[in-house]
Amino acid sequence: MDATFKPRDTRETCEAVKWAAAEEQPLEIIGTGSKRAMGRPVQTAHVLDLSALSGVVSYEPEELVLTLKAGTPIAEVEALVASRNQELSFEPMDYGPLLGQPEAQGTIGGVLATNLAGPRRIKAGAARDHILGMEAVSGRGEVFNSGGKVVKNVTGYDLPRGLCGSWGTLGVATTVTLKVNPRSETSSTLVLSGLGNADAIKAMCQAMGSSAEVSGAAHLPNGIDGGGAQTLLRLEGFATSVDYRFGALAKLLAGFGKAERVDEADSSTLWRSVRDCGPLVGGAEPVWRISVAPTIGAQLVERLRNQFVVDAYFDWSGGLVWVKNLDGGTHADEIRSTIAELGGGHATLVRADAATRTSADVFQPQAAPLAALAKRLKHQFDPHGVLNPGRMVSGV
Repeated sequence: MDATFKPRDTRETCEAVKWAAAEEQPLEIIGTGSKRAMGRPVQTAHVLDLSALSGVVSYEPEELVLTLKAGTPIAEVEALVASRNQELSFEPMDYGPLLGQPEAQGTIGGVLATNLAGPRRIKAGAARDHILGMEAVSGRGEVFNSGGKVVKNVTGYDLPRGLCGSWGTLGVATTVTLKVNPRSETSSTLVLSGLGNADAIKAMCQAMGSSAEVSGAAHLPNGIDGGGAQTLLRLEGFATSVDYRFGALAKLLAGFGKAERVDEADSSTLWRSVRDCGPLVGGAEPVWRISVAPTIGAQLVERLRNQFVVDAYFDWSGGLVWVKNLDGGTHADEIRSTIAELGGGHATLVRADAATRTSADVFQPQAAPLAALAKRLKHQFDPHGVLNPGRMVSGV
């Protein structure tokens, strides 16, 4: 009989996983299920639902440290730290709108399992760069703790960072400790209009190489509302510093056109759309998330457009390319071969129907030595293969 386990604490989580390991019954690990339509479909009869594993364990604003249960909604986490004028600087993306689901449904455990990060990653790093400690349950049903509540606490293997991005295939996080940071006093966005992709990436790279401390660099070929190309450069900090840096950056980029300024409220709306893939929301066509060297982002899109019809925009100064295949085809081989021809990168199929995600390589295929290492790591943490089997790679 199919079963759904809904543990309320680490002990109950451990018991559920021990049962699954003893009976060799695979489990699908979910929080609220907001990312269930991502990755390869998991073929399991049983579900481990962590949504009841929710709440703040401790929050020390003066120490910039927050400890949470893994099923805590990310919206609650962001509201909590904002109430103390702090933030999660890695700016986690909300995949809900792109996947045709309500927004703000994800959990902190899901954010870490998928190692999410938004536009500020180019300055602040990804989710794994902000995790300090973790309590988790291995596929053996054994509880382990790693890390702590200070930044320099790692001796031996840094397991919390290692589990970030493993999509629940190595362990079930029950409690996590994060580093938070003070929020900026204000933010502003410098906008250059009408640039082609290649010139936009040149402008973004020049800005990133300057002393302007840019915390977001994106190019929207169709603009935020279909009104024409916009290149966005975000500045954050004290108001006087933002004003000075805006002037200096506008002068530096004068050769790319006149700079316009978008102040804090509208700037936040712009970057939320960039973060949550707003330009490509809607429809059901396949959407790819492609990571390449910023200097080849424009070439990649141009070559793909010579093969099939796409819509695209650029984040991370051109290093993150979001691509929607408007003809409805997956085109995995064409995309990955084009990336390889241009020097390499990673392509992840973010949105597609279940049949496509079952048959295609959703994640970038690994070279044989790395694939063998990943398989050994899976066996060490989950020897019975009960945690999200096949979510990332078929048979693993």
